[in-house]
Amino acid sequence: MSSPAEYYKSLPPISKAYGTLCLVFTTACQLGLVDLPDIALIYKPVFSRFQVWRLITTFFFLGKFSINFGIRLLMIARYGVQLEKGPFERRTADFLWMMIFGALSLLVLSAIPIFWTPFLGISLVFMLLYVWSREFPNAQINIYGLVTLKAFYLPWAMLAMDVIFGAPLAPDLLGIIAGHLFYFLTVLHPLATGNIILRTPRWVNKLVARWRIGAPTPMHNSAQPDRTTRVADGTTSAAFRGRSYRLND
Repeated sequence: MSSPAEYYKSLPPISKAYGTLCLVFTTACQLGLVDLPDIALIYKPVFSRFQVWRLITTFFFLGKFSINFGIRLLMIARYGVQLEKGPFERRTADFLWMMIFGALSLLVLSAIPIFWTPFLGISLVFMLLYVWSREFPNAQINIYGLVTLKAFYLPWAMLAMDVIFGAPLAPDLLGIIAGHLFYFLTVLHPLATGNIILRTPRWVNKLVARWRIGAPTPMHNSAQPDRTTRVADGTTSAAFRGRSYRLND
């Protein structure tokens, strides 16, 4: 069994960086080193006082120390890591772009009054969960030893549990919407039409290459990989089954 230090070192770069930032920011808030109102997503001071850091810090707070905070952190460590090591293996730039696109989508959605929430960290984690559930739809998930279901339904099950325990609905729902938007633009729509709408920008590839973050995306595959699986009758089926990556036990 590897030590915690060895496990942490083995984590892929983007998931490790995001999880670490969430832990650091949440710990700082818990210790009173950072005031929550100073990092919350409040649009008025962003534009009137140019407090643009709020557009970034809102994604690094997962709630005060609690069981729910631990669950969200574990979701990054499991589902984010499995995405980065599986479908996004050797595609660090694409994974980083997914996170950036998700963050931008959440900022736009949160500008709608009924969807506004001061912290979008939970939403970004839920976006990761949703994309993972589409990539590994047939994986069997056991929830608290009570029920076993396919991964495809996990985001909705987690949302229902949060509602039952009194958590706000908006953060989870925003993450699902952002995750579906990304999956639709990068997988479902290209499979249906053959046209790729959302490509990883060159500046993201250059950023990953310059800072040597993980593995740069090969230039001949700078968008999304061919996820189409041909079956006997010539139709495509990968859009609804995900890809056949084997999960670790």
